Amino acid sequence: MSSITGHSAIDELPGEDGRPPLEGDRAGTGRLGDRIFGGLATGSGIFIVVLVTLVGVFLVVQAVPSLLNNNSNFLTSREWVASGTDPRFGIVDLLWATIITSIIAMLIAVPLGVAVALFITQYAPDWLSKPAAALVDLLAAVPSIVYGFWGLKIAGDYFQPVADFLTGALGWIPFFTEEGISAKSTLAFAGIILAIMILPIVTAISREVFAQVPTTHKEGALALGATKWEMIRTAVLPFGKPGVISAAMLGLGRALGETLAVTLLLSALNTSDSFSFSIFGGGETFASRIANDAGEFDSAQKTGAYIAAGLVLFILTFIVNAAARVVIERRKAFSE
Repeated sequence: MSSITGHSAIDELPGEDGRPPLEGDRAGTGRLGDRIFGGLATGSGIFIVVLVTLVGVFLVVQAVPSLLNNNSNFLTSREWVASGTDPRFGIVDLLWATIITSIIAMLIAVPLGVAVALFITQYAPDWLSKPAAALVDLLAAVPSIVYGFWGLKIAGDYFQPVADFLTGALGWIPFFTEEGISAKSTLAFAGIILAIMILPIVTAISREVFAQVPTTHKEGALALGATKWEMIRTAVLPFGKPGVISAAMLGLGRALGETLAVTLLLSALNTSDSFSFSIFGGGETFASRIANDAGEFDSAQKTGAYIAAGLVLFILTFIVNAAARVVIERRKAFSE
């Protein structure tokens, strides 16, 4: 009879709850709970997309009038006079400080985070790996203002001899030129503090990726005569490469937008001076400039200028996180 009615015999079997399956529930996806959960998940995804879009639209709408009234090149000018009858503002100094501090943070945090993740997953015994992972994860719970005060009052003093050595030995290189300010207020030191702040992100994601390496891959490499490091180099690192890249991109997104710690540390740059590429100079990032001057948003023109700077930061972080997502989607091997 099943061939006549078009139903197979398995369709008549009761479900897990002892009741016959609902009509349309041939694949087990038509139950009310599944439909509700699926609807909530879909709605949440749509809500996030709409929210990000609305934020972007708001920034553009608020920034455009001020940009049209700007009497200097927004992308190349070093001036920042956002109010008055002759507004002139540009982001070149802000862009440089934001990017260079983030690059310094990445150069320190990514190799260190990967090394810590490898130690926890491949070298440390069981009694040490879990406490070590928890200890590194605790760094993410420390408020950013604490990092700022710690760097300003304690760590900065230890960085001064390092800065003196580098500027003395490599001062002929533009990146290491002495700028005559305290080492704790330089772009280099701000980058180091940012590295400590993003270290938990890089370590945690890399650790999870390395822990998912199939045991057969590692045992196969060892069975072929590979040493522990050769096994890691040929089996673990290639398997975890997409995850490490994604972790680095997420950490970079955090570094680009950090506000309080950078605001406390960086010395404001005098825009009347010539532009300097030195990492031992001062400056302001997008986030620290907006935070420092937030109390002066007394006109639509000035507010729009700062919102324009925020728009650039929004675009930068969006690109970074989108790139991380593309890497994850293109190479999902580490999660399979």
